[in-house]
Amino acid sequence: MALFLVSLALAYIITLYFLTNPLKHTRKFMWRRFMNWFPLGMTYSFLYMGRYNLSVAAVALGALMTKKDFGFIASAGATSYALGLLFVGPLVDKMGGKRGMLMGALGSALMNFAMAGAVFMKLNGTLDVSLGVALAVLYSINMLFQSFGAVSTIKVKSYWFHVRERGTFGAIFGTLISLGVYFAFDWGRAIANAVQLEQPETPTTARVILNNLFALDGRTVPALWLIFAIPAGIMVVWALIDVVLLKDTPDQAGFDPLDTHDASNDEMAGDPTKKDGYFQLIWRILSNPIILMIGVVELTSGVLRDGILNWYLLFAKETPLGVKVVTDNWGFWGCVTGIAGGFTAGWLSDRLFQSRRAPSAAFMQVIMFATTGLMILSLVWQPIDATAESAGAAEGSFTAWFLAARPWIIGLCAVGTMMAVIGVHSIMSGTATADFGGKKAAATATGIADAFSKLGSAIQAFAVGILATKSWSYWPMFLFPFTVIGLIFAIRMWTLLPAATRKYLAEVEGKKLAEKHARKGM
Repeated sequence: MALFLVSLALAYIITLYFLTNPLKHTRKFMWRRFMNWFPLGMTYSFLYMGRYNLSVAAVALGALMTKKDFGFIASAGATSYALGLLFVGPLVDKMGGKRGMLMGALGSALMNFAMAGAVFMKLNGTLDVSLGVALAVLYSINMLFQSFGAVSTIKVKSYWFHVRERGTFGAIFGTLISLGVYFAFDWGRAIANAVQLEQPETPTTARVILNNLFALDGRTVPALWLIFAIPAGIMVVWALIDVVLLKDTPDQAGFDPLDTHDASNDEMAGDPTKKDGYFQLIWRILSNPIILMIGVVELTSGVLRDGILNWYLLFAKETPLGVKVVTDNWGFWGCVTGIAGGFTAGWLSDRLFQSRRAPSAAFMQVIMFATTGLMILSLVWQPIDATAESAGAAEGSFTAWFLAARPWIIGLCAVGTMMAVIGVHSIMSGTATADFGGKKAAATATGIADAFSKLGSAIQAFAVGILATKSWSYWPMFLFPFTVIGLIFAIRMWTLLPAATRKYLAEVEGKKLAEKHARKGM
């Protein structure tokens, strides 16, 4: 059922893409662009599966991976991702998004195969080092390759989508991220359950398929290494499809170059035929205060996104406050709400805010402010294990109702935070960076913003790994201040647009006004 609903959501986004054509592109161009972004996007989605499968493995491995181990591995990987982007962004700007995505997908696949090998050896008693240390090293290299994914996607997008269409692509980008969350958590959990030694009398579909492929019956240890190996194989398949279908620019696919009216048209872009060196490219982005403000917003989104995605399942496992319908379908809820967040942010940007991205981000930050604040209230008002009886609450009182509803409140707030944070990430990292970086520096700008995001992820992984060991009440307390910081910087960027975009919008409005006067004159 979940797969059917996710497929419907994807079909809706694809339909939305074909119905949203403000620049009146030809049908041939629209179809070719679809054949470009769809395989690129699916590759990016499965990169996500090869990233967040660590969270699924942490739950499945139990005592073999403690909260501190998981926090250390995730923090090491996020740090590697962030540092790598300082070099990956300019590299992708030089060699193109297609090569960048192929490097990312194939490199991540290789590292996921290696992590599968480490888990296999640990379960069979042949790994000579700590599993936490082994996975920290391999996952860090995996995340280095993962860093090619977003910048390569945005690099290709910057040539194929005009600024007036990028809000819609923000919704698409959010959908791709959300699909990756679904693949990672729900497909990953299905794999983890299917490879366990103890199985229900009626085997699941996943068990039947995996048993036919990998002969699971009769094993003495659960085949948990498949949590890493299966995403690796899928990434290889999509990389091969990219080799055939993906083109970096419209002219490589037989169309005229598209004038996108982003910062590439501004004076800061310089001579369009000139290629800046590494240091010139990095300096252009790092000296751009708007990109740095986007980076700060992205840092807060990194804290909130992985602060919820990585920790809610462990929270639900260790406390009586989990909700089964949420934990059993965590990837599904992340997918559906992420699609809603990406679509809402993109729609607001293009339709209500004249291609300005910050107002959409600010709206989403307000939602996160409310949801994390309510989570804090839910966890600090009464002890985590409190019930209505232990709190001495009278039957029918507000306290009794609140304690009974508390698991649902926390679950809904976690899901609501995911919706909002994907909206922020898709509109800022997926759209604003391309606007203000321009086609020439889209990957570098996205890389800098994404580096901030992963820095936020590294901070939360390290901090929550320690704080949650003391008390889960500290978990939302740590997240809450970052919603305030993100909101402040989104408001500061409220009116900002690239000069070329502002000029283009003024010309469009001028033409509309002239046509209106002409109709009146007739």
